[in-house]
Amino acid sequence: MPETPRSYPAQLEIKPLTKPPHATVRVPGSKSITNRAMVLAALGAAKACTLHNWLDSEDTQVMRQCLEKLGFRIERRESEGSIRVCPNSADRVIPADNADLFVGNSGTTLRFLTAMLALGRGRYRLDGVPRMRERPIQDLLDALNQLGVQASSEKHNGCPPVIVEANGLPGGRVKIKGDVSSQFLSGLLMAAPFADAETCIEMDGPLVSVPYVDMTLAMLRQFGLTVENEAHRTYRIPGRQLTSRNAYAIEPDASAASYFFGAAAITGGDVTVLGLPRESLQGDVGFIDVLARMGCRVERNDDRITVVGGALAGMDVDMNAISDTVMTLAAVACFANAPTTIRNVAHIRHKETDRLAALATELRRIGAAVDERVDGLTIHPAPLRGALIHTYNDHRMAMSLALVGLKISGMTIDQPACVAKTYPAFFEDLERLR
Repeated sequence: MPETPRSYPAQLEIKPLTKPPHATVRVPGSKSITNRAMVLAALGAAKACTLHNWLDSEDTQVMRQCLEKLGFRIERRESEGSIRVCPNSADRVIPADNADLFVGNSGTTLRFLTAMLALGRGRYRLDGVPRMRERPIQDLLDALNQLGVQASSEKHNGCPPVIVEANGLPGGRVKIKGDVSSQFLSGLLMAAPFADAETCIEMDGPLVSVPYVDMTLAMLRQFGLTVENEAHRTYRIPGRQLTSRNAYAIEPDASAASYFFGAAAITGGDVTVLGLPRESLQGDVGFIDVLARMGCRVERNDDRITVVGGALAGMDVDMNAISDTVMTLAAVACFANAPTTIRNVAHIRHKETDRLAALATELRRIGAAVDERVDGLTIHPAPLRGALIHTYNDHRMAMSLALVGLKISGMTIDQPACVAKTYPAFFEDLERLR
């Protein structure tokens, strides 16, 4: 587990700002890109690959530890903020033929490694915290079985622990569902270039969080791998490919940046996030377009994005493509002049917690009126009050609802250390707005 800049208390009160902020911040590297880059660097480790701006957090640490347990050698270079994935000594894609892997509550680690282990030759088990044992993975297991891999839920309930028994990935045709998580498809896409022959992946039904699949496809190409995408319905990936990178730079995390953009919106200040490129790999950069529709001013530059708060209008928005920012929008919506409706995000009920139910509960606790539906929420602005916010051990609940405390007295975050999952220094950086 990474070291946080300081130990957080069991409960942390957020003090309101005395004036609108005029701040510049730099958020850590993207968790989504970091975990994808580690997988691609490991699978293509015929030569060493250095990952710059590597995010050091619980989710990325469990990925690194699992890869090391699988026999990959990874060197940390803390002074440079990077890691180096070294060439394999074993003449096989996955060096280890047996491993018992603990993934914590990292969905990307579980799903990416389950697909990746189809390339192995042996028996592997993946398990996590109690909440992880409630998170579905059957759609990915079904797809792997179509490709000749014996992948199963140990308790036969479609959730972890997962057992993968593989003898290499032969390639072939496979159908996969993507309406619960796009990570199932992303995991397959990253494993397929290293199969023995071409893999053709067909989508069975709708696909959620398409920008995250676009991120995966872009990173495959950046690592020198070939993939054909036919309108997000069919993907063709030649087998026995080799990567071409010896270094890769990880973008700042756009989901983490959303909290600071949300802070500008709520307080009427201006906040600049450094390092986010105009043409980002991350779909969550699109959150600034939502804020612009609500009344904020957005300034994009080649290496930074600024949001300036304004009078906030309520809106009706489909958040399927940028669902990791739903919680940030929920906090901002509390300060709008009319109701805000968030739609088409039923899949976030399967995250670190049931995020729709958790948001509805905690927003009502602070005085907002909330209509909860199967696929979203409507948030009606109302006079707000301070309260103890339960985080459900969900980093995004803690970070998003802390924003309300920038305007409302008495807001206290329970178990704030849960932010270590993706952003250990979040509360220190939030203080920089003062």
